[in-house]
Amino acid sequence: MEAADYEVLSVREQLFHERVRECIISTLLFATLYILCHITLTRFKKPADFTTVDDEDATVNKIALGLCTFTLAVALAAVLLLPFSILSNEVLLSLPRNYYIQWLNGSLIHGLWNLVFLFSNLSLVFLMPFAYFFTESEGFAGSKKGVLGRVYETVVMLLLLSLLVLGMVWVASAIVDNSKTSRESLYDLWEYYLPYLYSCISFLGVLLLLVCTPLGLAQMFSVTGKLLVKPRLLEDLEEQLHCSAFEEAALTRRMCNPTSCWLPLDMQMLHRQVVTLKTQRLMLEKRQKASAWQRNLGYPLAMLCLLLLTGLSVLIVAIHILELLIDEAAMPRGMQDTSLGQVSFSKLGSFGAIIQVILILYLMLSSVVGFYSSPLFRGLRPKRQDTAMTQIIGNCVCLLVLSSALPIFSRTLGLTRFDLLGDFGRFNWLGNFYIVFLYNAAFAGLTTLCLVKTVTGAVRAELIRALGLDRLPLPVSGFPRQHSKTQLH
Repeated sequence: MEAADYEVLSVREQLFHERVRECIISTLLFATLYILCHITLTRFKKPADFTTVDDEDATVNKIALGLCTFTLAVALAAVLLLPFSILSNEVLLSLPRNYYIQWLNGSLIHGLWNLVFLFSNLSLVFLMPFAYFFTESEGFAGSKKGVLGRVYETVVMLLLLSLLVLGMVWVASAIVDNSKTSRESLYDLWEYYLPYLYSCISFLGVLLLLVCTPLGLAQMFSVTGKLLVKPRLLEDLEEQLHCSAFEEAALTRRMCNPTSCWLPLDMQMLHRQVVTLKTQRLMLEKRQKASAWQRNLGYPLAMLCLLLLTGLSVLIVAIHILELLIDEAAMPRGMQDTSLGQVSFSKLGSFGAIIQVILILYLMLSSVVGFYSSPLFRGLRPKRQDTAMTQIIGNCVCLLVLSSALPIFSRTLGLTRFDLLGDFGRFNWLGNFYIVFLYNAAFAGLTTLCLVKTVTGAVRAELIRALGLDRLPLPVSGFPRQHSKTQLH
């Protein structure tokens, strides 16, 4: 055998070992995310759905829970995809020849992007519809009862749904582009139809992020205020403890003497109210025991960090709007070259990359808060140990739609210069200047409007509470006056 043959075999063997190493790393990363998501879902699932007398229903719910866990793991991977890529590029740029990070390369990052894209399509198009129809199915009339009968009915329903969606996508494609090439491209199910369908879903996710993120940025201040202990100037914990104890004692007396009231009492509702008040009282007691550093330094620093992150996000978007008008390179696009570690994607180097990662994760957290705070999706909010299986499926679908649109959302707003890899950069609407420009302008305007309205209202309400003006009989603009019965007590 000649030397050239040995060289070819050596190259093939090296390529084979690299592919095996990438598969092992990807499997370990996804297994870690799957375990974390399984622990999370077990905290929210309803135990009665998995311990029923009917073993068939319990088996169906376990299978559906496994599919939901897979989908939630894919959603979490989509959230971490862009931050992991940005940090990997900076690590390779700082340590180009380090032996211990040779496994971190452009081929691995590109493979992770392709896997997330593939699993997102698989979860949205097949797994989640299958899980929903599977939990709702009962088997065809006259067929043998059991899990297999439910599987047959679910497969038939899934096929009918696929035909319906296929027809809708064909109609949408004809409206947007009625050329013969566009229609023939949809015959290729894997290369064109699924990416086109995912492009439509991703566009809806980006629009949903446009609505939820400004709302979440405004709600982050109130959510943080509930988790942290406020200074004594802004919060009177002793008064809240007394009120909670009085209400709990009153409800306990009503439960002990149900015959003393003329109207019939709902004992289960009263019991839930007592448990809620007891939990609230315990939390207030823990907050009362907080140290002076947590009370006087933690809350102001947290509010200052939120203001800085929100203001920096709006500033970056405003600068990106100006760049769109001047430089064509500011448009989001796909990146074919997967070589990383050549140049930093931030003008501030590693520090700027860390800021980009923090902003991306902060905006994702804000979008989730805004999603569950919106009146349309507030009823979908999961409850601890009391979330039905269909509600878990709905939450997983919505979180996957939001998270899979996060890389496109971040690149469209100019939060990072890291271009989209794989099929994420193939979306046609990303090259439309008017869509990208209007999207940036709408985000900056909505975020500024929500912040001005929420922050000024919250500051005004806190000042009114701190000065005691809410106890006066005079009406105060922007703050609800207390009822006369409450004032007498």
